[in-house]
Amino acid sequence: MLDRATTETGSIAGLMQDLGAKARKAARALALVPGDRKNAALNAMADAVLVNSIIILAENAADVERAEAAGMTGSFLDRLTLTEERVAAIAEGLRQVAALDDPVGQVIAAWDRPNGLKIERVRTPLGVIGVIYESRPNVTADAGALCLKSGNAVILRGGSDSARSSAAIHAAMVAGLRRAGLPEEAIQIVPTSDRSAVGEMLKGLGGNLDVIVPRGGRSLVARVQEEARVPVFAHLEGLCHVYVDRSANVDMAVSLVVNSKMRRTGICGAAETLLVDRAAADTHLRPILEALRVAGCEIRASGAVREYFPAALLASAEDFDTEYLDAIISVDLVDGVDGAIAHIETHSSHHTEAIVADDQAAADAFFAGIDSAILLHNASTQFADGGEFGMGAEIGIATGKMHARGPVGVEQLTSFNYRVRGAGQTRP
Repeated sequence: MLDRATTETGSIAGLMQDLGAKARKAARALALVPGDRKNAALNAMADAVLVNSIIILAENAADVERAEAAGMTGSFLDRLTLTEERVAAIAEGLRQVAALDDPVGQVIAAWDRPNGLKIERVRTPLGVIGVIYESRPNVTADAGALCLKSGNAVILRGGSDSARSSAAIHAAMVAGLRRAGLPEEAIQIVPTSDRSAVGEMLKGLGGNLDVIVPRGGRSLVARVQEEARVPVFAHLEGLCHVYVDRSANVDMAVSLVVNSKMRRTGICGAAETLLVDRAAADTHLRPILEALRVAGCEIRASGAVREYFPAALLASAEDFDTEYLDAIISVDLVDGVDGAIAHIETHSSHHTEAIVADDQAAADAFFAGIDSAILLHNASTQFADGGEFGMGAEIGIATGKMHARGPVGVEQLTSFNYRVRGAGQTRP
């Protein structure tokens, strides 16, 4: 894949510039494509994914075998591995994106001026989006679908560990574009694992790249944020917290904490730290920690927590700043909702936080006092997902405050312009 591409173009830089130029041309065409044609392409992609599921699974099995031989961790392998159910979910996700309202051309606001001018703020595509991701082959479909629906061309650069899986999914998406008569260059995948290709994307591909979305580990996202010459939608990590208030129903707290941590430990919405109201330590702490232990979770706790649950390991200061992405959780006691807010604001990555409480005033204080992209009351942190928000899918979770925050779906992949209509007005 690498040798043929570089031989044809002469260099990685030349290859990437060519991808950028093709993407820009496709983006101009997509901006004029009506929603029904984009939907036809997305549904055709879903059909192609299902028809080619055996090929996709075989290519994924080869990726997984290579990852296992390299000694990759369980959470990494979980993100990488596809099953029949996960391939079916990819196809269903494509259909869900097709069913969404087309954001392009939506009038966000409209008003009239005293001089008779009529002004509208209208959604427009961003243009060309670069997505850089690791070990998540489903991102190939999610990102491609969301960008297409929002009228954007996309350049996908997956990790070498998922290269075969991503290429097989991409082939199905190109088949869908072709069937709908849309430019195949609307969804391109970088045909090389050479890391310098990422550097070229960070430079902006000669002005052809409008925004970059990184999805991966801290080192990848940090590099993108530090080196990118174009805007970035990113989060460094998902250091998510669950706070159990003294007013929480014990059975609900047990269920939500175990699900938040253990449903899938390798996703960015998995809980990494549990905080329990000190006033609830006698009633809530042991049942929750025992349920976590039975579920196979390693518990790293403060000295105060170990007095109630000696089986826990003693946590270090670093544990409360760690995104484990594994069956490990840090636990501490705090002095009510104010103590939880203080701890979270000190240690959080501002991704997702949850409170379990029957006291509405406590939940309101938690929501008002926490500056994170997603806040939940009496619900699992594992709902921090664009699909669960009704967005069909997501291209990532943005924790910044400019343009997009939280799950990045089709609306977040648009900008807007102002359209002013007059009847000959001149400015005095």
